[in-house]
Amino acid sequence: MLDRGPARPYAAALSRTLDTRSPRHEDPQFAEVAQGPPPGQPRDPPSRPHLRHQQDEPPLQGAPGLIQPPTAVVFDVGRVLYDWDPRFLYERLIPPGEALDAFLREVVTIDWHFQHDAGRDFADTSAELIARHPQHARLIEAWQPRFNETIPGPIAGMHALVERLDDAGVPLFAITNFSHEFWPPFRAQEAALFDRFRDIVVSGTEKLIKPDPAIYHLALARFGLEPGQAVFIDDNAANVAGAAAVGMHAVLFTGVDALVEDLRTLGLPA
Repeated sequence: MLDRGPARPYAAALSRTLDTRSPRHEDPQFAEVAQGPPPGQPRDPPSRPHLRHQQDEPPLQGAPGLIQPPTAVVFDVGRVLYDWDPRFLYERLIPPGEALDAFLREVVTIDWHFQHDAGRDFADTSAELIARHPQHARLIEAWQPRFNETIPGPIAGMHALVERLDDAGVPLFAITNFSHEFWPPFRAQEAALFDRFRDIVVSGTEKLIKPDPAIYHLALARFGLEPGQAVFIDDNAANVAGAAAVGMHAVLFTGVDALVEDLRTLGLPA
């Protein structure tokens, strides 16, 4: 689950540093330390060095001359509805410090994981990675069965916003860059939220990745929407621009308060 692009920190209103907690290392080769807060608790998005630099992007975008007000909302999932970072899993398995940083930087990299969002099977990507890093086989193998631990909980305030929109009768959809293998267990775990969505397009299933225009066209056709009927929300500027280029209203996500204001500006009952 990621939005691929150059590095940027989140806007200041959403920045937070990693918890100073000491997570429990479940790998027996490492010393036992205290467990962090349980998964599923709301978190503000962390400041991550691999995120895009988007401070200069306009929050609302759309095709030139777009005047049709939206009637439906299309969300991204990772870092919009839920926090996500591989560190949340591997800080449980590797003590903090250079060993953890090097493993995330050189082994389970964002580019490696991008293959899953693009539709490759974990059995293939993990076999290739283990062949290059056999000493880390056990840690690499943990990626799929424990993937949900890379998603510690919802972005604060976002689930309440989804509930308000749904309760007001606004049709809700999503387009997510997510593995076809990792999505079903996460979807099942978070059914209370995703049952409010009428449809969700998953990149790994379709083998199409945002911001490829094809994934937006596919989603609109499946959702039964004209581009101007939908507002798309994503934390990645390239994905926002991609949605705007096909004629959708598009909002760069920087936090729930700004998003509520943007949606109300568009006439939606946020």
